[in-house]
Amino acid sequence: MTDTFEKVEDIEIRLLLEALYHRYHYDFRNYAMSSIRRRLRQAREQLGYATISAMQERLLHHPDMLSDMLRYLTVQVSEMFRDPSYFLAVREKIIPHLRTYPSLKIWIAGCSSGEELYSFVILFREEGLEERTIFYATDINPDALAHAEAGIYDIDRIRVFTENHRQAGGKGSLSDYYTTGYNRCILDKSLRRNVVFSDHSLVTDQVFGEMQFVSCRNVMIYFDRDLQDRAIGLFREALPHNGFLGLGSKETLRFSDHADSFREFVREEKIYQRVGS
Repeated sequence: MTDTFEKVEDIEIRLLLEALYHRYHYDFRNYAMSSIRRRLRQAREQLGYATISAMQERLLHHPDMLSDMLRYLTVQVSEMFRDPSYFLAVREKIIPHLRTYPSLKIWIAGCSSGEELYSFVILFREEGLEERTIFYATDINPDALAHAEAGIYDIDRIRVFTENHRQAGGKGSLSDYYTTGYNRCILDKSLRRNVVFSDHSLVTDQVFGEMQFVSCRNVMIYFDRDLQDRAIGLFREALPHNGFLGLGSKETLRFSDHADSFREFVREEKIYQRVGS
């Protein structure tokens, strides 16, 4: 009986993903099935639907359902300077190379609600590179992008942010970059002056410029193999010779069709350098 239920549920999921793609042009069809199944089950339970098919019916006929779907299907879990050793490696091993460029473009792909973006902006300000850098913050979820652009976070997260910043080699205090009020941390508006926020899908969209550094962490773990290769192909196309790519701790280029286009630069932090033209 359980097997039958799961087979029917998988059919429902695939039909919902097709509906989402054909109705709204958001493509989750090649995301890892186990992750999608878990998130849609959670959505069904929390939103009060009897079946996933019922959610599909609502999605097709009521566009206001789209924001709910995207909230469950996209991962919005992050923190400033998450995995401090990654940012310390950027500071100590990547920044010296980036200093040689008269201007820089940095792409934070899958920026979610903006914590990683602001980590990079602060790091580049501390290293004297912010003024010559344009930061591109992209995500497929418009609500997440709006949250990122607002730069407002719950005050109870600041302790973790502050400790991460310290471990990442932060110069000065993180409190230099925000004010507080109404149990919120409000990041300084100046942190956004060189940031371009944009809707962009690694599934369906193309490269939009040459970048010296691409950071896409903990996004591709939710993709299947073909979609991972597509995303890495985009990064390969965006990066010039000697450009840098940073991935999440559980991600790798080892089995990618594009692996030969990169070399490990900081192995333990999954930072790669583009080789070839």
